Amino acid sequence: MPSYTWIKPLFPTNFDCMSDALWGIKRQKPIRVCAKSQKPPHERASMSNTDIANPTEEHAMLREMVRDWTKEYVEPQAHQHDKEEKFNLPLLRSMGELGLLGISAPEEYGGAGMDAVACTIVHEELSASDPGFTLAYLAHSMLFVNNLAYNGTEEQKQRILPKVCSGEWIGAMAMSEPDAGTDVLGLTTSAVQQDDGTWVLNGRKMWITNGCIDEDGTPADVVWVYARTGEDERGRVQLSTFLVEAGMPGYSVGQKIYDKTGMRASNTAELVFDDCVVPAANLVGEVGGSMRHMMGNLELERLTLAAMSLGIARRSLDEMNRYATDRTSFGSKIRDFGQIQRHIGESFAKYRAMRAYVYDTANNLTIGTAGQRLDSDGVKLFATTAAKEIADAAIQVLGGYGYVGEYHVERLWRDSKLLEIGGGTLESHQKNITRDLFKDGEAINR
Repeated sequence: MPSYTWIKPLFPTNFDCMSDALWGIKRQKPIRVCAKSQKPPHERASMSNTDIANPTEEHAMLREMVRDWTKEYVEPQAHQHDKEEKFNLPLLRSMGELGLLGISAPEEYGGAGMDAVACTIVHEELSASDPGFTLAYLAHSMLFVNNLAYNGTEEQKQRILPKVCSGEWIGAMAMSEPDAGTDVLGLTTSAVQQDDGTWVLNGRKMWITNGCIDEDGTPADVVWVYARTGEDERGRVQLSTFLVEAGMPGYSVGQKIYDKTGMRASNTAELVFDDCVVPAANLVGEVGGSMRHMMGNLELERLTLAAMSLGIARRSLDEMNRYATDRTSFGSKIRDFGQIQRHIGESFAKYRAMRAYVYDTANNLTIGTAGQRLDSDGVKLFATTAAKEIADAAIQVLGGYGYVGEYHVERLWRDSKLLEIGGGTLESHQKNITRDLFKDGEAINR
């Protein structure tokens, strides 16, 4: 990896803020990308003659930096790590040097303080090369770092955020269980407060990305854990959030999950909490307060999962388009045949529709707030399936070559399927959208 030294910013200093954490790489020389503070949607709404995927010069610079870095460091290792089902831990840690692990966290805690568009750009660019690795990045930066940055106590943020933004610690979020996924109120992991104020957690969490961080079963350094803490006065399930750290008694990895269809370059694990003792200071927010911050962070999670789909679609489209030019059959380039033109033409139209919806949603989402569920569900519902269809078309265009790992698209196709399940199933998005449109039918006409 290259070394970095502080240099003068490339841009004038009259921006809302300057990020000391976010760096760019161009022609082997370090550059710094300036990060603007988030603006509310009404201030970002006027974008005539603007590319909504790169609404500011800073966003365009960020995209160029991540694309260059991905090409140099992510692409060369993608195929092998997928083949061997290995997570590239050093590569993820190195993203701390670029300021990307805390892309949305405030600067005072070591983050870059950037907005939802920036988060979307990073996930798209990484996923165009290695969706499995990108999923590990998402679990760390969105599911843990962003959650803590916007919902943690001041003490928790000061103590933990600098470590996870730098890459010293790797984080995860633990919600799903062996018998509960989308049905969050069906979670059975429990937390009982003791006389001394500590909490004792018992239960198992399943399908946890970054749950273990190596082949030795080392657990994540810190995990954002949802657990039942009782019922409220109306008899409804009360969920609370805890920060469980490596070394706490009773916290361990049950198993690393192998033989996944896709996303094999990220580690997925079962986590076990067996009389796990958690200090009172590691309760996030109030007892029973999980649902409030869970819903807000889910919107950003679903947006960035849709951004991953966009990266898969773009790479698949690029691969099939180039192959259709290079490959000849019956004396002609195969792109001259109508059947191939249908695959390329329809895939391009889907890709452009995905891109517009993904970045429209990103430009209207303010991190740390809730209220964009209709579009965060809608964009993930559309983009994840479209990505799978485009990857499938790429395999069809490449024929036998598309069916082998060397040509990438079969890996992209396998990886795309998880995005229709993780972060909310297609069925849950359909349910949420239908319910929200019942409550606010005028959303269709606005």
